[in-house]
Parts: sequence; structure tokens; C-alpha cells
Amino acid sequence: MPRFKITIEYDGSHYRGWQFQREVPSVMGKLMDAVKEVFKKTDYELYGSGRTDAGVHALAQVAHLDIDSAMPPYIALTRLNELLPASINILNVEKVQPRFHARYSATARSYVYHISKRKSAFGKDFTWWVKDSLDVKAMADATVHFVGMKDFKSFGTTEKEGDSTLVKLEQLKIFEIDDSILIHIVGSHFLWKMVRRIVGTLVEVGKGKLSDEDIDLFFRQYSDIPSKFTAPPSGLYLERVYYPGDTIEEEPVWLMNITSH
Repeated sequence: MPRFKITIEYDGSHYRGWQFQREVPSVMGKLMDAVKEVFKKTDYELYGSGRTDAGVHALAQVAHLDIDSAMPPYIALTRLNELLPASINILNVEKVQPRFHARYSATARSYVYHISKRKSAFGKDFTWWVKDSLDVKAMADATVHFVGMKDFKSFGTTEKEGDSTLVKLEQLKIFEIDDSILIHIVGSHFLWKMVRRIVGTLVEVGKGKLSDEDIDLFFRQYSDIPSKFTAPPSGLYLERVYYPGDTIEEEPVWLMNITSH
């Protein structure tokens, strides 16, 4: 059966996340509806690279679709986009080998979090407006505590009890552009709410309310303090999913574009 790799961008503001849920709107649910209509089939399998929470956006989510069809990828892309709402857009469809898996073939994932230093008439669903003055240098200096293979138990939870909370962060960088602060994070995988709790913790550092010693303590022993600082989903974007052979970007190419929201 042919396997299609689908790359998708979406505004997650009005969805309960990526994952399909009965009787509530989800990005995957909308895509499933479109697949049934375009291919006129109900016998198919659709897998995403991972879940995004309610209100979280994606610049390049990846899914794979197994469906018995000879439809060319470019035709599938056009027809699916015709049926999808404006908040969901397929960027690319391509045929891949059966061994490719959107989730299990991934080698890393990257997210970007957008903090605004001012109120914006257009940014409520796409940024987090932090009213306090932030020491961005202190935040940037604190990122070194997160990079590497660490136990992020204090910063997130697993899908199943007993699963490992060890995560390897490849990069954690902060960029300041005009009234925007962008936090870019690349890791092997992420625990539930982990990125938002890292962001919230860094914001508390920027406010002068947490120190390097506090962060070290969060890694040495479990603490529920980071959960109290969980950043809102509105500013979070799944930026990219990496697969074997992909090169992790040192500085994201979308850096200027995302500040236009």
C-alpha cells in the first residue's frame, strides 16, 4: 500500500490539539475528513509525528498516510487543501518508502516560542505578551542548564506512567528582535508541556524571580514549581521534524517571518 508523507502548517487556536478526539475539533480530525472526501475511502491509516496541545501551532508538522490510491502527490495536495479550512494548509505531499514512519523515524524536533514585549492587536492567539520587563541576557545565560541529556521530570510528564523522563536537548537559544523574544529549542523528543514549562521558567529568570541555583535544583530533585510557570499555548509553534540525513539549523530561517504575527 502506498505511503504518503504529508507536511502541514496550522493555526491551532481553535483546535483541541493535533490528535483526533471524538466530538471536539482537532487538526487530525479535519485532515481525516478531507482524506475520506478526496480519496473516497475509509480504509486508511494516518499517523502524526507527535501531538501538539490545544492552542499550539505548527509550521511544519509531519504525518504519514497509508492509503490504496494511485493519485499523484501534487493532485492530492491540491484537492486536500481545497477542502481544509483556512487555518490548516498542506505544504507538501510526497510518496515515501513503507519503512518511513512520521513519528518513529524522527531523529529530533524543534519548537519556537514567541514572546511579545508589548500588547498587539493581532497577537493574542499567536504570542505571549509578558508585561514585566525581562532581562534577556539572564535568560540566555540560563539556557546552558537545559542543554544535553537531562532528566526533565520537573518540567513535563510522560504519556505512560513509568516511561523515561530523560530527554536530550540539542539546542536552546534565545533571539531578541525588536519587540519579540523568540526561544528556539531542539531535542530528541519532548515530554507533555515540557517546552512551555522551560519557557515559563526562563521568563521567571528574566523577571529576576528564579536563579541558576533554582534551575539546578529542579534537575537534582523533582519539583512542581516549573509547572506553576507553564507558558500559555498561544506562543508555541512546532517548527520542524527532523529525519535521518537532515541538518539541524543553527539559526532558523523563519526568524524574521514569525515576528509578523
